[in-house]
Amino acid sequence: MPDSPLRRRAAACAVLSLLVAGSVAAGCRGASDGATLTVLAASSTQEALQELGLAYTQEHRGVQVRFLFGGSQEMAQRLSEPKNGDVLVTADEKTMNKADDHLTGRRRIIAHNSMTIAVGPGNPRRVRGLRDLGRPGLRVAIAAATNPAGAYARQIFAGAGITVRPSSEEISVRAVLDRVRTGQADAGLVYITDLRAAGVAASSVPIAALENVTATYLAAAVDDSGHGKEAASFVAWLTTPAARRLFNKYGFVTPQP
Repeated sequence: MPDSPLRRRAAACAVLSLLVAGSVAAGCRGASDGATLTVLAASSTQEALQELGLAYTQEHRGVQVRFLFGGSQEMAQRLSEPKNGDVLVTADEKTMNKADDHLTGRRRIIAHNSMTIAVGPGNPRRVRGLRDLGRPGLRVAIAAATNPAGAYARQIFAGAGITVRPSSEEISVRAVLDRVRTGQADAGLVYITDLRAAGVAASSVPIAALENVTATYLAAAVDDSGHGKEAASFVAWLTTPAARRLFNKYGFVTPQP
């Protein structure tokens, strides 16, 4: 049975999310009498949204943006408790649909992504492509099936007609990357943008376009937000030319207006 450390990683992710959120809020303009938006966002958007949040606060004085990052499903589940967020950003439409009762206004498609195979620096296990992930003895990490990255990984495997028995199933795609970076996995399926964030700590084996998927990121305002107008404004701003440029900077593909 695959090692599935979802519970123990959930607590760690929550602590990390709070630390990240605090650092972003501290970097924003600090008008104490303005609105502070809490954005619950997929972990794969972390670096891009942190810079986007700073750019937004520079344009909108008195508004601060505080981020919590984690698996899309984890962020959506937080909305089951009132006043837990103002904006939700997910890495797929299915997860956004599950949170529909807690959302309001127009959903916006803000970016697209695709997947790649993360391996250790220099690719020590000589992984050449998808079919190598079925090799006996190769430790392969993927995200849990409830996470968009996990669903995309399973879709890719099914489309390629291969059977992969993962050594671990993680709560988020960043946890998959951490497995590879620390040598606890030989390979893992992550978003292309995650490899850019990893730098020299991981290498990438491309997945052919015909075997890959397109991950679609959406944003929506939360229904019981105490800052409905500001939340809707931020969601709309994520589709502006300025926001698209920053998404592109971090490797995301953005929809045309």
